[in-house]
Amino acid sequence: MTISNTLRIGFGALILTASLISFTAESSAQGTAEQRAACTPDAFRLCAGEIPNITAITACMRKNKSNLSPACKAVFGK
Repeated sequence: MTISNTLRIGFGALILTASLISFTAESSAQGTAEQRAACTPDAFRLCAGEIPNITAITACMRKNKSNLSPACKAVFGK
């Protein structure tokens, strides 16, 4: 893996985390560690093609709500 790819993945993870924070208006400004831990793998699995577009990632996760893991479903929208 090249440095460029590593940086892209790291930046994508940062953007993804930011998008997970903005799932709902009710969520705290930073999201909880529980939400990030539960939903980050789903975001990569279901919405990797949307990275780094936060709006697109958020829309993709909502669209794929029925495909989220049980752990992510349990915290989605809290």
